[in-house]
Amino acid sequence: MSPVPTITEVRARSVLAPLSRPLRTASGSIPAAPLLLLDVRTDADVVGHAWLFGYAAETLAPMAALVEQIAPSLVGQPLVPVQRMRDFEARFRLLGMQGLLGMVVAGIDMALWDALGKVLDQPVVSLLGGAPVALRAYDSFGMVDPVKDEALLRKSVEAGFTGIKIKLGYPDLAQDVAITGGVREIIGPDVELMVDFNQSLDPPEACRRIQRLEGFNLYWVEEPVAAADLAGHALVRRRTGARVQTGENWWFPRGLQAAISASACDFAMLDIMKIGGVTGWMGAVGLAEGASLPVSSHLFVEASAHTLAVTPTADWLEYLDLAGPVLTNPCRPVDGYVTAAGPGLGITWNEPAIAEFAA
Repeated sequence: MSPVPTITEVRARSVLAPLSRPLRTASGSIPAAPLLLLDVRTDADVVGHAWLFGYAAETLAPMAALVEQIAPSLVGQPLVPVQRMRDFEARFRLLGMQGLLGMVVAGIDMALWDALGKVLDQPVVSLLGGAPVALRAYDSFGMVDPVKDEALLRKSVEAGFTGIKIKLGYPDLAQDVAITGGVREIIGPDVELMVDFNQSLDPPEACRRIQRLEGFNLYWVEEPVAAADLAGHALVRRRTGARVQTGENWWFPRGLQAAISASACDFAMLDIMKIGGVTGWMGAVGLAEGASLPVSSHLFVEASAHTLAVTPTADWLEYLDLAGPVLTNPCRPVDGYVTAAGPGLGITWNEPAIAEFAA
């Protein structure tokens, strides 16, 4: 075996993982999580794992096909994640890395880091120069009914979560106000409350609704307008004074840089699948630090617990368990905090569950 292990195989499998709390948003409901599971095998007899969230089941087949097409170029290459990402950037420069291709590249990057951590018997956070630390997490809900979901909301607070996020964007403003007020009453004044419009409003309507929500002491207002509308986000900030969160749809670090240049947000929410995996995340956090932007994670609890721990302006980890049903040791919060597990990213597959939920 060479001093640096080499990649011998890359494969992908598709599952529809059941959600304990089906996710309702202004754009529709997600009853089960469409996940693409990635395996990167090395000649060190170690396999790196990562998973991707496809948002819709229709994305799984084309993402798997992309993995199959890319895999031959990786076989025989050294297990060096940063250099492999540079190779991807050169190979796809004319096309650009975004959409399904960007997601697949980021997933492979995560699997490479997981494999490297396993080879060295270290958690990825240690490879990045940090240590596993307890990160405060908020419990992430979809659209809720304060009456029907009161027990679930109270359970989150009793479990130690000091932040709760709900999704808004109901057909009329009165519903948004009533839902937000009902949730604030349940969780009390000491638990931070975030709201997420999931890009459902135009800037004038976003301003109108946010101004009506001022009395509920919101920690942030997330994606009130289309993610790509950086000018719209900046306008909402100026007109309402609300603290605007966005970023889960930025592609690679340059997406963050564009938002900074547009003064589009008060917070940055990095999605490790869209920001470019572990390698892309590390490139983005320096930009966030330079702009004094607090950074929170989007989904991907297992991997984000590693990268957020070495983020200089770390804020919140989003707790929304998508992959738990297909993992042998899901990453669970303790008293509202999440700590990175290892070796690697701490991801191991539950093979019987994968067989049961295969898509």
